[in-house]
Formats: sequence, structure tokens, C-alpha cells
Amino acid sequence: MKLIERTQYLDKLKNVIGTPDIKVITGVRRSGKSKLLEAFRDYLMAEHPSANIIHINFNLPEYDTLLTSSALYDYVKKHHKPGVENFVLIDEVQMCKGFERAINGLHASEQFDLYITGSNAFLLSSDLATLFTGRTFEIKVFPFSFREYVAYYEYSDPYQAFSKYLLEGGMSGSYLYQEQEAKYDYIADVFNTLIVRDIRQKYKIRNVQLLDRIAEFLMDNVSNLSSARSISDTLTSKKETINHKTVGKYIEYLCNAFAFYKVRRYDIQGKRYLSSNEKYYLSDHAFRYAKLGTKNMDYGRILENIVAVELLRRGYEVYVGVLYQKEIDFVAIKRNEKLYIQVSDNITDDKTFHREVDPLLKIQDAYPKMLIARTGHDDYQYEGVQIVDIANWLLK
Repeated sequence: MKLIERTQYLDKLKNVIGTPDIKVITGVRRSGKSKLLEAFRDYLMAEHPSANIIHINFNLPEYDTLLTSSALYDYVKKHHKPGVENFVLIDEVQMCKGFERAINGLHASEQFDLYITGSNAFLLSSDLATLFTGRTFEIKVFPFSFREYVAYYEYSDPYQAFSKYLLEGGMSGSYLYQEQEAKYDYIADVFNTLIVRDIRQKYKIRNVQLLDRIAEFLMDNVSNLSSARSISDTLTSKKETINHKTVGKYIEYLCNAFAFYKVRRYDIQGKRYLSSNEKYYLSDHAFRYAKLGTKNMDYGRILENIVAVELLRRGYEVYVGVLYQKEIDFVAIKRNEKLYIQVSDNITDDKTFHREVDPLLKIQDAYPKMLIARTGHDDYQYEGVQIVDIANWLLK
């Protein structure tokens, strides 16, 4: 498989070399965590030639003897070398029973620089502080961005490239297949056999069919406001008796596995977060096509999904804005930076353009305001609002 250097993530790993944190690489299944760890190993071998690198990949059968915490701990301690930097890189750490005991013990010895990846359901962001007694540093890995997609295929025309990315998405394992249907078969298999399997194992779920129905509902309603109660009411109306608390738990499990990202609402005028109704976005929009088909594409909502994930990829906190009963697609916040963003597929129609831009014009503060669409030409401004082509914005 062709590889590209994912500098955004590799640089984060380079910058924390030597810190006492346990570095934890998280992200949806098949997003490239293992390849990133291998790339980091290769970097260490080139730039730290005197270092001792202990690399364990639990996907490989030669490490089957290390599947208990005591065996893993003893193996790493045995391979420690005094007087040099000792790096420990462990892939799919959750396959080791009681892995947290081994990692905590190695960290407490203060002899190793620790880097681990694992199944998302077993290495939850919310659980890292309780799993590990030492401080953790999380590197969140996403499927290929549009910029990485362009680099992979070496496209020169960004607009042509985006039309392809819109259909194919960022699950790079699918790029090995020539036919679109084969690509979707691979992506559906990732969702069904890996993501759902992880959730079932972690939470001992028996009603996998209900989990799948909820996932398909969220896929079909990306960018729509949803709640556990509204989803349970919809499914119950189809002669299924479903408790909204169960639905809420299953949605949480899907988000824990990075299949979806929850985005809360934010009252722009009142400057407060709203607790009712959220939006859910797929970690990769191609999951929707692979599971539900491409008959009803609804490009506007898919573009919104792509922008939401890109904002998360760039490190923003992302919210849905509410102002005077109007909705702003995204309020993106990073420290003292704030962006207001509307997303649309086509703004050539005058009514559509004004419908999208008017809520932005009503915002009174001076933070940047942006309308992202498939314009096919260079950026321009309208009464202080930046009008930006989505392909150009994704490449910046």
C-alpha cells in the first residue's frame, strides 16, 4: 500500500519525546494509528540511533506470549538498556489482558518513554485518567483529510479531486480497490466487523440489531438535530418498543468508538451551551454511502459533515450556533479564536445565498464569519463574510 507522511500527527509525537506522559494514540478503526506508530518508530531509528526501541504489535502472532499484563511487563523490563533512551511502542494494547497494570508499572519505573495504540472502545478519551495513574497525552487520529487524499493520489485539480473525495471519503484502506462498490464493501466491513464488534465486546451488548438500527438512523440524519428520545420515538413507531435511555447509551457507545462525533448547541447571544438536542457527524462520510447506498446523496449535509470533522481535525471545539431562532452551522472555538461558519452545496441561486449568509450578518461581534460552499472559484467577501470554496478551504 502506498504511504504518505502524516506530518500533522507525527509532529505531535515528535514534540512530546522525553515528556513523562503516557502517549495514547486514539481514533476510529482503520484510521491509520498503526501506520503512524510505525512511522514514528522509523523516525526514532533515524534521528535517535543510539536509542533502545521496544516495538510490540499485538496483531502479530510472535507476541502471543505477551497477552497477560505480567508477561508484557516482564518482557519490556527484560529488554531495557541502561544509559540510553528507552522507547516502548505498543500497538493494539487492549489485546493484552490487564494491559493497564503493565503500562502503569512501566510508567512508574521511570525508565521508559511510552507510546500505545488500541481499540477505541477499550481506550476511551473519558477513561484515560482512570485507566492510567500517570498523566496521559492523547493524539487523536482521523481518517484521511482532503489534503492527505490529494497528496495520496497526487491530484493537481482540487475541484476534480474533491468530487472524488466526496464519494470515496478518507478510509485509506479502501483506496487499494479499483471499483467503487468494492471500496464501499471494505468500508462497510470496517464498520460492521470492527467498530460494532468492539462495542459489543466492551459493553456486552446482545441486541446488536438495535445498535445497527440506531447507527443507520444517525447516518441518515447527519446534520439534523436529534435526541435519544426522538430516535426512540421514531423506532418505536415502527412497532419496536425501545427505551430512550437504552438509545442514549448506544449512541454514547458509538461516539466512544469514534464512529460518530456529538456536537452540542451554543446560544450565540446568551453565550451559553444548550443541553437539549445535538447533531451527530460521522467520523468519515463514506460510512453513510457504504451502509445506506448513494441514492439520496444530499450533498449539503455531507459537506457539513466534512467541514465538522475537518474542524475537529484542526483542534477546534465545535458547536451548532443558535441566534434569534436561526441556526449557524458551526461555532468553532480554539482558545481565544472563534469562527462562525455556514455550509452549503450550491449558492448560485440568489435566495439560497441570502438564506445562508443572512444569519451570519446578524451576528454582532467581530469574529470571522465564513460561508463554505462548492463555488469552484477563488474566495471573495460579501459584507464582511468570507465566501470560500470548500476544496480550497480544506487544502489550507
